[in-house]
Amino acid sequence: MFWEIAITTLGGLGLFLFGIQIMASGMQKAAGDRFRRILEVLTNKPVIGVFTGILITILVQSSSTASVMVVGFANAGLMNLSQAISVIIGANIGTTVTAQLISFEIWVIALPAIGIGSLLNFFGRRRFHRYVGQTVLGLGLLFLGMTIMADGLSPLRELEAFYDLLMQFSRYPVLGILAGAAFTALIQSSSASTGVIIALTVQDLIPFDAAVPLILGTNIGTCITAILAGIGANVAARRAAAAHVVFNVVGVILVLMFLGPFTSIMLETAETVPRQVANTHTAFNIFNTLIFLIFLKYFSRLICIIVPGEDQKMEFGPKYLDARIMKTPAVAIGGAKQELLRMAGIAREMLNESLQVFLDKDLKKIKHIEQMEDLIDGLEKEINVYLSELSQHSMSQQQTKMIGHLMSAANDLERIGDHSENIMQLGEMKTEDRLPFTNVAQEEVKAFSGKIEAMLYKAVTAFEYVDKALAEEVIAEDDEIDAQEKMLRNKHIERINTKQCHPSAGVIYLDLLSNLERVADHAKNIAELVLEE
Repeated sequence: MFWEIAITTLGGLGLFLFGIQIMASGMQKAAGDRFRRILEVLTNKPVIGVFTGILITILVQSSSTASVMVVGFANAGLMNLSQAISVIIGANIGTTVTAQLISFEIWVIALPAIGIGSLLNFFGRRRFHRYVGQTVLGLGLLFLGMTIMADGLSPLRELEAFYDLLMQFSRYPVLGILAGAAFTALIQSSSASTGVIIALTVQDLIPFDAAVPLILGTNIGTCITAILAGIGANVAARRAAAAHVVFNVVGVILVLMFLGPFTSIMLETAETVPRQVANTHTAFNIFNTLIFLIFLKYFSRLICIIVPGEDQKMEFGPKYLDARIMKTPAVAIGGAKQELLRMAGIAREMLNESLQVFLDKDLKKIKHIEQMEDLIDGLEKEINVYLSELSQHSMSQQQTKMIGHLMSAANDLERIGDHSENIMQLGEMKTEDRLPFTNVAQEEVKAFSGKIEAMLYKAVTAFEYVDKALAEEVIAEDDEIDAQEKMLRNKHIERINTKQCHPSAGVIYLDLLSNLERVADHAKNIAELVLEE
């Protein structure tokens, strides 16, 4: 009987998790995959952050995933601590939506949902229809998994020892909390662990009093994913992960202090135990959110004490472009140049971190690099739009020429960002596929990339100070770079032919050389603009 219960329950749980994944994928695509952008444009208002967290979690169907995203954004400097906390506590509310859905005894819709969803997914002519079909299909699989899981657990009624164990959770709530936390941490999904608890209540295997501590424990267990994501990250990311843990642990302690009255209130919210359990999950997170929103300022200070250090936040959008000064073209051009130099600094940092991914296998830099790429793309557009509008004003011939130079430089910096992203992707591929690089090839890359980084620094410096001598030096170095790139390419092809180098690694090496050489070309373009002034 044990194996029958285990296989059926695991199969149902697997189908449940797969249904959540399919439904989340469909919802994200149907929504235009905007959830990441929503986080990026998050305002400083905590209430908006909470609703953003709810929306994101409904889309990804996992508070753990939403929390990991927040940790990643904090690590990239896109969020301050208050924003991260507001999104995380909103994510805790959003994850209760799944529990609410499965608590209704509507298992009868499982097979029709699978049928309708499959038809839409396979035969839908428009992408939106296929995405909706995928969402419905996932919902059907979710309900089917719940049904199988509940049926698989039903034989446990005959085991008195199992029933006695569950009853201990109502007598000793701390044991239930620890059990719920451990199980959730193990499978890294509070939705799945909540689904198992509701499945137990459907089969009358667990009373409501014993289910409440388990539900409270799931909220603590779900923090494990954010904790893992915060390991090795910067101060902001570690604070976001710590905030998630403190939020849930303190919330559970508060409810535990008034467990009797809280349980009595939840008993009145519905007539069936599954619905009471789902309402408990939702009520706990709403109550917790309200408490922490009231004391958000003090909570943020507490987290800063727990995780000390200096927080750094990347500023998105332009800093120096002001439409109010367009009537004074000289000042406006100066602001645009400052914005461009800021963009250049980000491009240089992006190239440096991309090379770290390639040379040092530092994959933790990838998220930050992706955010810098988005920032560079956005700044290039903002600068060009600003300069285009500025060109409509009356100005001298020299100012008109300067506008053209700034637009050209912005385009070159944006392309440098693209090549840096390519280098990052090559590094990711090299690391994940475990492609071997000879020591000679590794040293060649270090020396060659170092020259490119130095050349880019000189080009930006020459542009900033209109240093024509330095600009001429950059242009002269470009010929050396081209010659060295050809020499390195020929040497590497020879290593491939003599089987000293793995063919797949050889392809990546040659792509890397090509991208670095293109970065040098764009640095040369910037230097040439200095000579034209």
